[in-house]
Amino acid sequence: MEKGCILITGANGEIGHGLIRYLAHEGLYKIVALDRSPIDDYQKSVDFYKGDILDKNLIDELNRKYNFTAIFHLAAILSTGGEKEPLPAHRVNVEGSLNILNLADDQSNRTKTPVVVVFPSTIAAYGFATPEQRIAAGKIDEHRYLDPITMYGINKLYIEHLGNYYSTRYRSFEDTPNLTRLDFRCVRLPGIMSSESLPSGGTSDFGPEMIHAAAQGKPYECFVTAETRLPFIVMPDGVHSLISISRASRRSLTKPVYNVGSFSISAGEIRNEVLKYFPKAEITFKPNPKRLAIVDSWPVDVDDSAARKDWGWRPEFDREGAFKNYLIPGITRRYASQRPQQSSPPLQSTDRA
Repeated sequence: MEKGCILITGANGEIGHGLIRYLAHEGLYKIVALDRSPIDDYQKSVDFYKGDILDKNLIDELNRKYNFTAIFHLAAILSTGGEKEPLPAHRVNVEGSLNILNLADDQSNRTKTPVVVVFPSTIAAYGFATPEQRIAAGKIDEHRYLDPITMYGINKLYIEHLGNYYSTRYRSFEDTPNLTRLDFRCVRLPGIMSSESLPSGGTSDFGPEMIHAAAQGKPYECFVTAETRLPFIVMPDGVHSLISISRASRRSLTKPVYNVGSFSISAGEIRNEVLKYFPKAEITFKPNPKRLAIVDSWPVDVDDSAARKDWGWRPEFDREGAFKNYLIPGITRRYASQRPQQSSPPLQSTDRA
């Protein structure tokens, strides 16, 4: 039996690593990975292409060489990086996504089988005018407060609509018999905590950064307030959500975009969790006004009941399990051979998204 073929863009990111690891372990698919920098593991089981999703010649090459059953489109410039360079972020996030949607559209029509396009969106697609408004709103569903304030959030919300358009309306006015459209599916991810990869300076990375600093014996200066609260999931659950929606029956999906979540937690509560395992950890708070303003525009929690009902979404890790059974053991192992560096300067977030 011939294996299905899956394309993963942005393959060298945190989610890309987890997704490749999961799919390679299953061994059910031929994996094609695309990123601007080489992936550092699973080289033998992956056809890797070094390049940019803006490179139309490269996209055309992939279109000619492979027939994809699914595409996980992860490549993006994230929130902090997007604010520093909004125009390049728009090009990558929007024009790059158009290239991928056109690839999937062409292949869907060529093979007469809808290519499933899985797109990870973000809570940055939401937007609150004030911190008080976000607190009063509480847990929100997919349809309210969609007024993002960052280039990243604006791009993601637009691509949500664009993907749905390609999936339901594109070419509606053309005389195209037997038209086969792509199958666009989107998950709005909350903040993600990972033990397998280093935080990349994302605006929600203050959680994992605390643990990584504590495990190394380094002080950490948090860029939000102790009261700042966000919804989170851990990386295995983030990967699981993308795999699950990609395999859900099309008939069971009632909307193109779904929230997923696991637990809502404040920065101060994360600090308390870290201190349970690293009692000598030095964690202080020095809010960065620009980054705090971004976080304060995002919801304190999300309603993921639609995902639970339509395609059986269930996170494996709740708050306690996330720290006790996943984050602390994994991050501790990473630095087990290193001695604490008592004289090190505070570990601070980079400004890359």
